Amino acid sequence: MLTTFACALPFGDGALLKDDFSKPDSGWSSFSTENASAQYASGEYAIKVFRETWFSWGNAGERNLSNVHIEVTAKNFSKTDDVVFGIICAYQDKDHYYYLGIDWTGSYTIARLNGDTSDAEVFLTNNNRWARSDDIPKKAASYRLGADCGNDTLTLYVDGKQIASAKDSTFAKGDVGLFVSTQKTKNVEVRFDDFVVTGLR
Repeated sequence: MLTTFACALPFGDGALLKDDFSKPDSGWSSFSTENASAQYASGEYAIKVFRETWFSWGNAGERNLSNVHIEVTAKNFSKTDDVVFGIICAYQDKDHYYYLGIDWTGSYTIARLNGDTSDAEVFLTNNNRWARSDDIPKKAASYRLGADCGNDTLTLYVDGKQIASAKDSTFAKGDVGLFVSTQKTKNVEVRFDDFVVTGLR
């Protein structure tokens, strides 16, 4: 397990930020509403969504991270195909950030949210659509997700394999986070562990 600490200063191993979620005061968002919750749970970070068509997330609380590589282990506790989960970077506020995610069937996207209008969400890969990759294992017990966010490029990795990359320079820095989203299913849960942020070379 990784040592829990949340700070923008480098660790001895070169990490800018890392958390194994064993201490519930390490700085991540913690909330519970009728729609969703994000909480520390038995040494992991659990995001639950209680309603259909809902996007929920939690942030690490580091506002000025730029040119970073992010990794986290994700586990789909709900065991349903209809749940998307992944990494947020360059988070400005609730309407402005990037997210890179997958679902349990092997589909993926890299997306930008830029405002609160109906056309503000743009999928930066596959002609503004989701796509499927044979390099994403279907219904795996866990996934090691990775994301490069910086140098005007966003890249998604799953279990060490590069899945897709996209160019975008809208946001240069911001907070990092984790998300879970649903479409037709409610009461889903994804747990995250061993979160690490390092600088891009």
